[in-house]
Amino acid sequence: MLSKLGKIPDKVKAVVENTELDAFISFPLRYRHPWELLWGNISKGNACVAGDALHPMTPDIGQGGYCALEDSVVLARCLGEALLKNSGGERKDKEGEEGKEKYERIEMGLNKYANGRRWRSFDLISTSYVVGFLQESNGKFMNFFRDKCLSPILAGLRLKKADFDCGKLSIS
Repeated sequence: MLSKLGKIPDKVKAVVENTELDAFISFPLRYRHPWELLWGNISKGNACVAGDALHPMTPDIGQGGYCALEDSVVLARCLGEALLKNSGGERKDKEGEEGKEKYERIEMGLNKYANGRRWRSFDLISTSYVVGFLQESNGKFMNFFRDKCLSPILAGLRLKKADFDCGKLSIS
């Protein structure tokens, strides 16, 4: 383990040396085909997946945490819109709204969220896989091509993926 870590600070090295071997748990990164998102069931009834359950991706473009934050903003917006408006688009001021109507509104908000996040997640998972594949590929030609030609493109791609408008949340 220590040989794989390379040069690390002495404090970190001491922690690794003093930790029992059976305390280390290693799981390989798992690739999930992005098309599972396109045809899969993201939302059903009043339940919906978000975060890594929606878009598990390798850390190659560094978007996993950011994407989960996007999910939370978009989910809050979709649920807020669904709960604050009645079917005619007007605000609901009545307190005694029936449970069935509320359930249907929540379901509608979750479906809107799922449809909105489906393509964004597909895009990020696919990009992450391709970037990871290119970064881990070996060979003289691939190393030259990646280091000399693809580096600026990959850097720009990462920045582009972080530029996403989640919409506005309104407090009322």
